[in-house]
Amino acid sequence: MIAAGHEAPVLVGGGAVELFSTSALATGDFDIVTGAQEAFEAALRDEGFVKPSGADVTTRGWVHPDLALGFEVVSSILLDGLAERDRVISIDLDIDGSAAILSVEDVIADRMGQFASGAAPEMIDQARILFVLNDALDRVYLAKRISEETIGDLTIEHVEGHSARTVRGKDSRPQGGAGNS
Repeated sequence: MIAAGHEAPVLVGGGAVELFSTSALATGDFDIVTGAQEAFEAALRDEGFVKPSGADVTTRGWVHPDLALGFEVVSSILLDGLAERDRVISIDLDIDGSAAILSVEDVIADRMGQFASGAAPEMIDQARILFVLNDALDRVYLAKRISEETIGDLTIEHVEGHSARTVRGKDSRPQGGAGNS
């Protein structure tokens, strides 16, 4: 795709979580952001991926019948334009080229945003595990991104686990004052 003039597709979501957690967290999905969806899907098709269809099919993505791998294009813009493209990490895959992955800070912030929405309470645990496993985080950028993804409802302290009174409860925001731990 790069040879055709397109930016590299970026791995986001569960696949990035699995990579940054060195498989401590396995989600089984590979979500992709690319502005060249047609070219990406053509490349998948060329590699033997198929797009399942039918009444009993729940996936919206592409699967490889022999490899048990699946990919789905989830957006054409990184995290609705909030993630900084220059923070995308490129991993050298030797003769297979390279792969582009969303920064770990953006992955953590995205997980915090999903947690804050109330739809995915387990995401705070994923964010905290990623936080602990990645000691070279840009904490200033991470704090900014968590605030953006949660519309200011949560802070970096929540991912650190120090200011939340509960992990699973909806009210995990610091309430102010000296009583918070």
